[in-house]
Amino acid sequence: MTIKITGTGSYIPESIEKNEAFHNHQFLNVDGSNITQPNPVIIEKFKAITGINERRYAFDHLTSSDLAFFAAEKAIANSNIDPEELDYIIMAHNFGDVKHNTIQTDVLPCLASRVKHSLRIKNPKCVAYDILFGCPGWIEGVIQANAFIKAGIAKKCLVIGSETLSRVVDKHDRDSMIYSDGAGATVIEATDDEGGILAHETGSYTYDEAYYLFFGNSYNKDLCPDTRYIKMDGRKIYEFALKHVPLAMKTCLDKANLDITDLKKIFIHQANEKMDEAILKRFYKLYNAEIPEGIMPMSIQELGNSSVATIPTLFDLVRNNKLENQNLNKGDIIMFASVGGGMHINAIVYQY
Repeated sequence: MTIKITGTGSYIPESIEKNEAFHNHQFLNVDGSNITQPNPVIIEKFKAITGINERRYAFDHLTSSDLAFFAAEKAIANSNIDPEELDYIIMAHNFGDVKHNTIQTDVLPCLASRVKHSLRIKNPKCVAYDILFGCPGWIEGVIQANAFIKAGIAKKCLVIGSETLSRVVDKHDRDSMIYSDGAGATVIEATDDEGGILAHETGSYTYDEAYYLFFGNSYNKDLCPDTRYIKMDGRKIYEFALKHVPLAMKTCLDKANLDITDLKKIFIHQANEKMDEAILKRFYKLYNAEIPEGIMPMSIQELGNSSVATIPTLFDLVRNNKLENQNLNKGDIIMFASVGGGMHINAIVYQY
């Protein structure tokens, strides 16, 4: 028996927010003072670091669980399973359903229950629950599904990553340009096919690092102090990721007893183009190996950072030949790796 991803689906919002849309924003420093540089300069520097040209925002009437449902429908259809056969629906997110122009997070009922309801699944033995694990949430959900199937308590699981980060950003913070909305879903099941999940690795660094990502007040001190937004210490996160992510990736690959030359694709959480490139460089340096051309697909340039949705969305795009010069062939060894709020890191080595 092997445990494989037998279906994928994604929902990429149609509303495009280009960098030019931020030209009229009032960007402020942490202390509330005005940034002296003009917005076009701020935005150009932002693009040079993150690689982001545009991002996607959900339509006003949609919530994160709606996006998750759309992606889940596609993944179920792609896997050609009966949704009533699902044993688990594992829903990764960070902020629940946040309606447009509201500040309240809604997680009652949990988003996985909402998705199950929308899918019209009657089976009460299909257990639906949420996972809060920062940006690595989807990977951790896959790891949990893998464990359930290995333990014999599940045969088919639906793992979803969905987020509407555009609803929790401080428009006066330059970092608000990073975040986007989207959803990706995967069906995980036991099969007689070869390959599947070969190894995985997870770590939680909380002693000094727990609050590198947090909820904080707007940089505009005149706004309501009770309203809080996603905030991050970008420099510390960058340094943390470069130190720990390559090591976790190496540990995972070594667990699988594979050589780095066996890897055909590496799907890294789309947080920052320069950071991902630096992670990849350090990972290959651990093996004194050269980086193969095209091994790391990227979607951040057009889709931004949709947190838990970036990897399953990117994987779905490549799997369906929707990303230029990127494809997968049966038997390919690939890796998923992520880092995010917590601070958490994880990775999976997988044979396609």
